[in-house]
Parts: sequence; structure tokens; C-alpha cells
Amino acid sequence: MFIVVSYDIPDDKRRTKVMKTLKDFGRHVQYSVFECELKPEDYRRLRIRLKKLVNLKEDDVRFYVLSREDLKKRRVWGVDRDVAPVKPWYIVG
Repeated sequence: MFIVVSYDIPDDKRRTKVMKTLKDFGRHVQYSVFECELKPEDYRRLRIRLKKLVNLKEDDVRFYVLSREDLKKRRVWGVDRDVAPVKPWYIVG
């Protein structure tokens, strides 16, 4: 399943926990947007983990499940993080 997760969380601490959790499941494609390729059981695990972090009275988290046909119609303008080159970095000690 291909899932797009977007979130608007005003609390910095909660927002950071949500972002770190989502990094375990998908790609961080914009500040508050993740794209995730998940098996149904992983999607369930993701929702369980996020539900423990989200304040339903203050936060807004949205899950968009896209079909393969919908995914083929996706268009990206600007930098696509899937194909953007990674710049090397070095540690000199």
C-alpha cells in the first residue's frame, strides 16, 4: 500500500516525536509530509504508534491511501527527494 501522511502539530516536542516515528516507516518528502510503502500490518502498526503521540484536540494528522493507478499520476515539480543527488560529507579529525 502506498500511504501519504501529512501532519500539522503545533507542539514542537510532539511534532518531533511524530516525525521520528514516521521516519521508521517512510520517506520524508516535505516538512510535514511522508510517503510510505507499507504492508497492511505495518500500516496498522504505524497508526497505533502515532495514536499514542497525537493530541486529537490540537493536532491534525491525515492518511491518504493511494492506489497504484493514483501513484502513476503523481507529478512532482521542483526537487524530488527520491532522485535528488546526495552531497557527500566528510568528517576530518
